[in-house]
Amino acid sequence: MSKNLPKVAYFCMEYGLHQDFKMYAGGLGILAGDYIKGAKQYNYPMVAIGIKWKQGYTDQMIDKEGQPYDTYHNYSYDFLEDTGVKVPVEIRGEHILCKVWKTESFDNIPLYLLDTDIPENHERWITGQLYGWFGEERIAQEIVLGIGGVRALRALNIDVDIYHFNEGHALFAGFELIREKKEQGLYHEEAIEETREEVVFTTHTPILQGNESHPISKLMYMSANLGMTESQLEALGGSPFNMTVGALRLSKISNGVAQLHGETSNKMWAHIDKRSEIIAVTNAIHLPTWVDEKMLKAAESGEDLAIIHQQNKQALVDFVKEKNGASLNPNKLIIGFSRRAAPYKRSNFIFSKPEIIGSYLKNQDIQIVFSGKAHPLDDTGKEIVKNLVEMSKQYPNSVVFLENYGMEIGAALTRGADVWLNNPRRPLEASGTSGMKASMNGVLNLSILDGWWPEACKHGDNGWQFGDGFESHNDHEQDAHDLNALYKVLTEEVVPTFYKNKEKWQKMMRASILDTMEYFNVKRMLEEYYEKMYKL
Repeated sequence: MSKNLPKVAYFCMEYGLHQDFKMYAGGLGILAGDYIKGAKQYNYPMVAIGIKWKQGYTDQMIDKEGQPYDTYHNYSYDFLEDTGVKVPVEIRGEHILCKVWKTESFDNIPLYLLDTDIPENHERWITGQLYGWFGEERIAQEIVLGIGGVRALRALNIDVDIYHFNEGHALFAGFELIREKKEQGLYHEEAIEETREEVVFTTHTPILQGNESHPISKLMYMSANLGMTESQLEALGGSPFNMTVGALRLSKISNGVAQLHGETSNKMWAHIDKRSEIIAVTNAIHLPTWVDEKMLKAAESGEDLAIIHQQNKQALVDFVKEKNGASLNPNKLIIGFSRRAAPYKRSNFIFSKPEIIGSYLKNQDIQIVFSGKAHPLDDTGKEIVKNLVEMSKQYPNSVVFLENYGMEIGAALTRGADVWLNNPRRPLEASGTSGMKASMNGVLNLSILDGWWPEACKHGDNGWQFGDGFESHNDHEQDAHDLNALYKVLTEEVVPTFYKNKEKWQKMMRASILDTMEYFNVKRMLEEYYEKMYKL
């Protein structure tokens, strides 16, 4: 790797590096973990900044009535290195120290984690739970990540050329860069202009309500403003202050995480003046973490994929049996579906017409393994999980719900299923890297043309699409259209091919692997960020 590349500091609220390192909640963290592993693998000049979460994200279990409930545990990690550095931030006018830990334990670039749970602090709770709270608590956490993160870099004597904000949570790092420049004598607008040249921003959320905002008065009260006036804050992020809008205006360039998501983001933020250009850099995955190397080699050499896949499938069957006692049939079709339980992802969509799907489930000709967590405060998401659990009781051994979704379950499913189902309401899926993991393991995608799949899908050759990219502002119309399309492709193409044309199925598995293994490798993603976003 060229020594002339810019040095990048990558800021993210969560990192999914290992099942037992509870620093992640879901897709954003898994993506960030893959990215910083890839940066290490391909020797890119980068450091990462995050938070050391004492209790991580929720462990979400299922009670006897099938209702999800949240549990929290205190975690300690003996592999974290104490840097000896503590940096101050101000929260609600109070002096808070952030201890800085470091880890490279999972073949990642240096990851520095800030921690307020130390004896010097009166309020030690700030780095307690990832996404555990809203409002003041969230602002406090983002002050630690952003302002504390920049101050940690200074204290560690790490020179940085580019600050990459992975989601709007890191925006207060930009406030600290502005404060530094004003302290050096620049006027406010000059400080903003110079800061903008150092910042790039990735947006992940194509749902307007999912983009965090706060009353400006609350930012002032929490001491997040770093000397900025209310009118200066409003000029940057509007009122209420929107973290995504602020990041779009404080970066030299921004990106969506798939080609379609880039288009969606430009439409979504078209009304925001003085914002950076939004391009698209499609997400990718860290192959050594997620993909069975034997499948890659067999696909490239033309060897039999079915034998290796059947081993992975049997491992999934055994895993499911151990986890919740269900007995899947390894010779019948297994569909995998694991993602956050949110209404737009339509987790229970396939059950909408029991008169169509019911007989397949009764005969175990279609088996579906679900997993996913709802946000702890999302009652609607928890109802979705409860519904999936009810379906698993109605169709034992054909429908399975694995509680407490994490990296271990994700890996087992994306290796061992036959088909990967994805049916969000288009265009609300930003990217969806689990489908990439599945595809490279020879697990065939059956998906709406949303997120990354429009870039990879060759219908009937390397997987299937359904819905033909149809979009409607009427959810009922969208759902009715997509449901008919799902059943048609599933019953007329997927099921018959699996049971009656094994030769074609294996050919599709090979195409799935060969068509995706290079473009959706994190190496390509890193190259694009350095070429399109980080250049000085």
